[in-house]
Amino acid sequence: MINNLKITEIFYSLQGETRTTGLPTVFIRLTGCPLRCQYCDTAYAFHGGNRISLNDILIEVQKYNTKYVTITGGEPLAQPNCLPLMSALCDKGYKVSIETSGALDVSKIDPRVIKIIDLKTPGSLEEKRNLWGNLDYLQAHDQIKFVICNENDYNWAKQQIETHQIDKKVEVLLSPSYGQQNPQDLAQWILNDQLNVRFQLQLHKQLWNDEAGR
Repeated sequence: MINNLKITEIFYSLQGETRTTGLPTVFIRLTGCPLRCQYCDTAYAFHGGNRISLNDILIEVQKYNTKYVTITGGEPLAQPNCLPLMSALCDKGYKVSIETSGALDVSKIDPRVIKIIDLKTPGSLEEKRNLWGNLDYLQAHDQIKFVICNENDYNWAKQQIETHQIDKKVEVLLSPSYGQQNPQDLAQWILNDQLNVRFQLQLHKQLWNDEAGR
């Protein structure tokens, strides 16, 4: 289906994570994901969805008075037509970001798009899916995220940041896994080790107790 994507939902909300936390944003949630992270809060996006043309997606986005658009999932890069969608949004003047697991190739993403790559920790049970070559395609505006489930995950993330010099390339985000990792403990570990990272909580879950990532 040329120029069609399978979409779970398009919605307008406050950005709950990343550098643009709190900014009104249109979210385009694509259907499907090849990963099964044990803490996933959007399993409803694994299946179903509706086929929507690229043009109709753009029309829907234009209904909202914001310049920020986030492509999410599922795993949005599992659909090849995600790439022309992001370019079309950039052409319209939107500030576009994509939330991706980092398990799929990011090299063909339009360079105007901000890549939020979620490197999978051991606690996610999908560590083996990390495509480390994606780090070669990072740009200064991109961000790397680690979801921390426990102290072992924190130590693993710290090692990866040092080994790959990630914090020298892009901003690094550390988030406590909701309901699994105590946020205060994670904050204290970061301070004790003087890590060059941004600690973040998921704003949408604080505001609306929303476990569906919106």
